[in-house]
Amino acid sequence: MLSVAFIEKFHTCRLPTSNLSGKWYLLILILLWPISVPAAGSIKVASIYALSGPAADANRSSVRGVRLAVNEINASGGIAGRPIELLEMDNQSSPIGSKVAADKAVRADVIAIIGSAFSSHSMAVARVAQQHQVPMITNVSTSPAVTLVGNYIFRVCFNDIFQGRVMAKFARKEINLNGVVTIYDMSSDYSIGISTTFEHAFEQMNGAVLAKIPYKARQSNFRNIASLISSTNPDGIFIAGHSESGRIIADAIQSGVNAVPLGGDGWDESSFYEMGGQKIKTGYYSTHWNQGMESEASRRFVARYGTSGKLWASTALAYDAVHLLADAIKRAGSVVRESVRKELARTRNFKGVTGTISFDQNGDPIKSVVIMQIRDGVPVYLKQVDSKYVN
Repeated sequence: MLSVAFIEKFHTCRLPTSNLSGKWYLLILILLWPISVPAAGSIKVASIYALSGPAADANRSSVRGVRLAVNEINASGGIAGRPIELLEMDNQSSPIGSKVAADKAVRADVIAIIGSAFSSHSMAVARVAQQHQVPMITNVSTSPAVTLVGNYIFRVCFNDIFQGRVMAKFARKEINLNGVVTIYDMSSDYSIGISTTFEHAFEQMNGAVLAKIPYKARQSNFRNIASLISSTNPDGIFIAGHSESGRIIADAIQSGVNAVPLGGDGWDESSFYEMGGQKIKTGYYSTHWNQGMESEASRRFVARYGTSGKLWASTALAYDAVHLLADAIKRAGSVVRESVRKELARTRNFKGVTGTISFDQNGDPIKSVVIMQIRDGVPVYLKQVDSKYVN
């Protein structure tokens, strides 16, 4: 394949027309012209997150991570001299809104899509992206089903199967919990997936799941759940949610529940603490990255952006997603979507902020899990475990 640089040079140079007949000169131009790309043209990339609605607070950190990376790349000259044109699209906190946003991105002729955050939102985007063959990278949607939609779909986070198993082993073997209650959002693919995995793994280690309590994230209060928890008298509560998990915990504490709260990466947001997580005396959750990690890429990221506000894992993951895309476009030497997809799939040992990233055959990275401890309402880095932890 001829490079873009070669084609552009061909169009601007003065050919020795004396040695070429007019018909041959015209034929060469016709053959080359359709694949010529103006060097000055921008590269359109869509960012699809909740900018309004109940998920907007939890999505803020992802939106910030995308913006940080795009601004950084453009300030450094763009990708092969071409700036990224970021099209931010609001999924209005729903799967239907996510599909509408994805359709809009396709009509805008974007090269790729970054997002979404919630797995149910990403599933809706992924179906559209796969149908129209638009590469998509979600930063923090952990449902295994997302990347199984097709070969154009990637993620930079580990999936729910891995983190569910890690938290079950941690709960059973390291903090010695015997009986737990699981609480899940019946409308969330993420919540259902991680809670199911946690339950299965916990029971395999001879732990008891005393109750499985569903809820809806938009409930105004969760006092009924607190009452159900109290009636089972568990050692621990595994809440497979996002920001609303903080409110569930606050209601449970107010009702006198003393069980240890546990969660997944959905807790790693400022809004979780604002909604009640600050009331936790001791709790634990899994996440993808923390400022306590010692890699060179992580230290640079913290030094550059840590002074402008709290950095969350979803921020770092979104930042990595954009840089992964930029790296694939550079290696492809093209903005043809299929070429970009192929280079994404070939990614090996990319040194990201959240770890070294290589994609497997499903577009999933093999990564470690960070376990955080909450002490008096403040998250503290506890440890990092890899796949050997659950094997």
